[in-house]
Amino acid sequence: MTRLPEGGRIDRSRPLRFTLDGAPLTGFAGDTVASAMIANGLLEVAPSIYRMRPRGIFSAGVEEPNALVRVAGPCADPMLPATTVELYDGLRAETLSGVGRLDPNPDPDVYDKKYTHVDVLVIGGGPAGVAAAVEASADGARVLLLDDQPELGGGLLADSDQAALDRLAEATETLAARPEVRVLTRTTALRRDGGYVLAVERRSLRSAERSGPLGRVSRQRLWHIRAGRVVLATGAHERPVAFADNDRPGVMLAGAVRAYVNRYAALPGSRAVVFTTNDSAYHTAFDLVAAGAEVAALVDARPEPPAELVERARAEGIPVRHGLIVGTEGERRITAVRLDDGDSVACDLLAVSGGWNPTVALLARAPGDLRWDARLAAYVPAGEHAGLTVVGAAAGEIDPAGETPVWAVPGEPGNQFVDLQRDATVADIRRAVGAGMRSPEHVKRYTTIGTGADQGRTSGVLANGVIAAELGLGSPGELGVTTFRPPYVPVSFGLLAGQDRGDLLDPVRVTSIHPWHAAHTSAFENVGQWKRPWYYPQLGEDMHAAVLRECAAARTGVAMMDASTLGKIDVIGPDAGEFLNRIYTNAFAKLKVGSARYGIMCKADGMVFDDGVVIRLAEDHYYLTTTTGGAAAVLDWLEEWLQTEWPELDVTCTSVTEQWATIAVVGPRSRAVVAAVAPALDRGNEAFPFMTVRHTELAGDAEGIPARIARVSFSGELAFEVNVASWHGPATWEALLAAGADHGITPYGTETMHVLRAEKGFPIVGQDTDGTVTPVDLGMSWIVSTKKDFVGRRSLARPDTARADRKHLVGLLPTDPAELLPEGAQLVAPGVSMTPPVPMLGHVTSSYHSAALRRTFALALVKDGRNRMGETVLAPLGDRTITATVTEPVFYDPEGARRDG
Repeated sequence: MTRLPEGGRIDRSRPLRFTLDGAPLTGFAGDTVASAMIANGLLEVAPSIYRMRPRGIFSAGVEEPNALVRVAGPCADPMLPATTVELYDGLRAETLSGVGRLDPNPDPDVYDKKYTHVDVLVIGGGPAGVAAAVEASADGARVLLLDDQPELGGGLLADSDQAALDRLAEATETLAARPEVRVLTRTTALRRDGGYVLAVERRSLRSAERSGPLGRVSRQRLWHIRAGRVVLATGAHERPVAFADNDRPGVMLAGAVRAYVNRYAALPGSRAVVFTTNDSAYHTAFDLVAAGAEVAALVDARPEPPAELVERARAEGIPVRHGLIVGTEGERRITAVRLDDGDSVACDLLAVSGGWNPTVALLARAPGDLRWDARLAAYVPAGEHAGLTVVGAAAGEIDPAGETPVWAVPGEPGNQFVDLQRDATVADIRRAVGAGMRSPEHVKRYTTIGTGADQGRTSGVLANGVIAAELGLGSPGELGVTTFRPPYVPVSFGLLAGQDRGDLLDPVRVTSIHPWHAAHTSAFENVGQWKRPWYYPQLGEDMHAAVLRECAAARTGVAMMDASTLGKIDVIGPDAGEFLNRIYTNAFAKLKVGSARYGIMCKADGMVFDDGVVIRLAEDHYYLTTTTGGAAAVLDWLEEWLQTEWPELDVTCTSVTEQWATIAVVGPRSRAVVAAVAPALDRGNEAFPFMTVRHTELAGDAEGIPARIARVSFSGELAFEVNVASWHGPATWEALLAAGADHGITPYGTETMHVLRAEKGFPIVGQDTDGTVTPVDLGMSWIVSTKKDFVGRRSLARPDTARADRKHLVGLLPTDPAELLPEGAQLVAPGVSMTPPVPMLGHVTSSYHSAALRRTFALALVKDGRNRMGETVLAPLGDRTITATVTEPVFYDPEGARRDG
């Protein structure tokens, strides 16, 4: 093994230093770790995963089963084929025995994604793929060509045919001159679903290359490609032959040997034997001789190989023998091969070619996608596929020249390896068949063949051949193939996450008024992705005291809350009213402009999905509010129905959550505060009734700010919601504070909001509901229309949704007014045995101390709860049991008299 003095496609002017298993080595730009190893006299890698047998580099590409390395770095990469890792200066790698370990350190690299649409996507940059791209782009079509190598050429890069390489260079120049053509090298297609393809682009080799004048360059990019037509030009993989000790270092695929010699100028051995079932390995023998190696024998399994190839071989001093290799000899590396005639030939390299398998993983997704080609002894594409063309070797355009398929030669099966990565042998397949298995899928799972990181690229068809022979079938075509599952090559979790990691995995969202909250000692609560003020403790106050003070202000004076996080969606279009009629359980098509209405939407199963206030701003413009955490899901829900069920409706939905700052001004004195900042607005109950909206301009410190003010209340008190553009939020907040100073205005947070709404029996979707609750269960049958259809109506008509033992939302008053029921506490009836399983009546959904009630109270979902009013329920808590009385869920101002002040 040595570096050839000349030739190859490496850049000898750019030497590179690297270490492998701690040993310092050198290579050149253009090398892979595997080719640099061979050039440095190294062929052996880590031992096999289970049997710890010596193993060596076997291939030259993505199909490599043995040479797996871990590349060190700020966050090391495990389980990379050394045959695909491009060499760079300073690379540090260690060989692995088929088992990697994740680096616990954070990955500092950047990964991104990109979306593109093209007329034609060509996958594979070999001669067939380049030709397809040239043809497709001739008339100006937008063409994207992907290839996983650093340069175009595919298998031609391993060839010594200079004329063919010159033609490739000319075609490549043609593509470069066409403006609608884009070529992505170092890019591997991972999966295909019709014309939708995912691909990974390896954009940089090391951290030093990942920064520039414009900032950091992503290490890898995930491409989302949609193409009018996909052309697969993915080539073919060479397969081995199973014979005794075919796993020794020095046994390699013949095509790989040729690649190392011609592409990398690295000679894997000085005395070689070539074993083949087809013509292609003859060219490996010729190239080995041209590189200065001795080919001690070319063993051809075919009884009558092409005479011209035999004559040329003999003319170059290569003995051609007919027969089979039945085994190898050697300790750490092959030293000889044994033939079926009993002869032995000394060698340090065995190049094997058992035929070629079209690379069809991106094609085959269902039975019938492939057929067995007896001429090729391989599976090839079958039938027509809309929007897909397969060309070149991937389509079976391979000249087998009378190939004789050989799966396993006669001999002891225990060391005849079929899957090198999984240490699986012919004997393992025999055991599976002997156990009664007939399907390749079952044998795969029994033997683990094809389940390694290489996905059985060198073992899958070989295994099927052995199975067919063991079952006495005519060919592997009678078996079918195992399922090809994406991704085509292993991908990092970093790539899949992209930039959705760290702070961007779950972005922190804040309102425009957040700086004020932070400066005024607010404690914050995470609600969805939002930081919401939880409560505002004054000096010496704990949460309990702060919330009681804030609640008292809202009930007896005036308080204000930043409600900007509520989801807000503009629904616009001539069919907006009809659309909302179908989405909500109650009617909106006839809602007057300038009026608001509370609404509930259900999923198709009739269960409550979300709720909020809807305002009609114009004949064709509705403004929806949603729960803070449900905003994105609601928008998705609306779009799903518009795009898939009712595309005939002319409606557009737009999220405007971040565009509006919303400030709730609550309490008996709220009208006076609003009067100070909106003097032009008539705030009287007749001029500005409940559930209406008015537009005005603010005055005072917020002078000139346009505002939308709504009379809605989530507390049961007189309340106004002031909506302004988000950038006016801080100024409006300060203006309201100043206007309310003489009235003792008090900012309050989400905990106080929960107490106020629970006192009124207002449920919170997601807290007082759990996906099994209907509007009727909540005591809100009044909101379910009986005159129109809506999403979930049919489900609500089922007997199940009206059965007596459904859980209803009720109130609970603990017997001890100071005892707080824990939220989530299970409820049981008195006298029930506590021996498991204990029948539960329901559970506590919300529980608080109330300043207005001067006691604790709770909301709960209880079986047949509306018929249990006045009954006692128990909450067993392990060391104690709390008793409570079932009540109506409205604890405060049941008549609603305080709503209008």
